[in-house]
Amino acid sequence: MLAIAAAIVFGFALLLDLFDTDLGAPDLFNWQTLVLIGLTLLALYLGGVGQGSRTGTGRRFYGRRSSRS
Repeated sequence: MLAIAAAIVFGFALLLDLFDTDLGAPDLFNWQTLVLIGLTLLALYLGGVGQGSRTGTGRRFYGRRSSRS
């Protein structure tokens, strides 16, 4: 999920750079700030944040389930 958010931020930063706009707030929405936000989200994703627990909780069924009659 964080990788998708990073891709959206990077795409938005690219559009701002291509259209050469600052959306009326040059100190808040410049491309450097958006690139840093995108890199932060990407680093969090690669660091394993937001992926949930992988401790074996939950029920997993591999193969056929036995009948319960």
